Amino acid sequence: MPFNPLQEKGIPLEEQIRNWRELNVEPFDPDTVHPYTRCRVITMNGIEMESILFSHNFARHTNDTELRRQLALSRYVESQQQRVVNWLLPGWSSVLETTIAYEQVATDLTSWVARNEPDPYLRQAYEFGVLEDFDHLYRYSNLYEMIEHRKAEKIVDELTEVMPGRPTKVEHRHPFDNVRENYDKEAAAPISKLHQLTITAAEQQTLNFYANVGPQYMEPIARQLYQEIALIEEEHVTHYESLLDGDQTWLEQLLLHEYNECYLYYSFMEQEVDPKIKRVWETHLAMEIGQLQAAADLLRRYEDRDPAELLPAEVPNVLLFEPNKQFLRDLLATQMDLTTLGTGYVREQHERFVKMQERLHGGEQPPSERVVAVHEERFGGDYRSEQEGPHPVEAFRQHAEARA
Repeated sequence: MPFNPLQEKGIPLEEQIRNWRELNVEPFDPDTVHPYTRCRVITMNGIEMESILFSHNFARHTNDTELRRQLALSRYVESQQQRVVNWLLPGWSSVLETTIAYEQVATDLTSWVARNEPDPYLRQAYEFGVLEDFDHLYRYSNLYEMIEHRKAEKIVDELTEVMPGRPTKVEHRHPFDNVRENYDKEAAAPISKLHQLTITAAEQQTLNFYANVGPQYMEPIARQLYQEIALIEEEHVTHYESLLDGDQTWLEQLLLHEYNECYLYYSFMEQEVDPKIKRVWETHLAMEIGQLQAAADLLRRYEDRDPAELLPAEVPNVLLFEPNKQFLRDLLATQMDLTTLGTGYVREQHERFVKMQERLHGGEQPPSERVVAVHEERFGGDYRSEQEGPHPVEAFRQHAEARA
């Protein structure tokens, strides 16, 4: 049946504050959890954090006391939701295990969005970025085996392959070339706006996570790899956030944030295989419906606009976590050598790109290359998990002796 959260009852915002017992959720078991359940948890934590940070920034750009109060109420409830979602992660998973799960999220979430994005320019932005997250999964997986002597397929469960993407060392671009053209708020499809919000939130979460956990390692190579990839995540946030039409009002954006949360909780509720976590998605969906309706009331009151005119009549096709192996292999075969120039994409290494590479690397091997080199020295080859055959680009195929 068609689902329109604007027309659902939900839980009124004033009734959504929960007590400690309700907030005390049981974490999933990392040894038995489905990898995509873990991915859904990580995704929704990023979505909730984005909502909270957006609300804080909105409050800092208005002097209207009543509006600030309404934002404070919804933000407090969102903060409780974020604690519930993030606390589903088990405390006994290592940072690197969580990191590999973050990169599985980035790989399969961005792949699904790219496959389902109707706008060609926006689709290219996601296709470009996902090859870099795919490479990060490969680099961290090599570090994981070096430090913890375990293999990443235990985490990703062969749903996502592990092999080189666009090499991290060539992902460092001049900041000017990370800014894309924005979509037109009047012409863009509603699903395009939701895609942009979702991927920006996921990348922002990843940036924050790496920037905070990287210094906790004692191993120099781990500290350096987190530092390097955190800088790429900064580029990715710039890349994706610039797709937003900045002419949307704060209240328009608030409405979209709340609708996107409804869309994602609904999507994840529909596909969740863990009964306990599915109940969390169901509860949070009912709460988000109430928050969406509160945001709609603010739009009517302050801008005299009908929120239904800004939103689809029903939620789009549910967002799915599913394998994207062939899609990624097709991208590897055709887009490995792309970089950016201005708001477009090129294959040649232009002057600004070359200068950035020289300034940053200074003729030295960056951490992302060294971590694979050290792994090869210790184990006789790099770590990969290739279920669909050798790498589609011959230059990036593993040596026969390393496969032995």
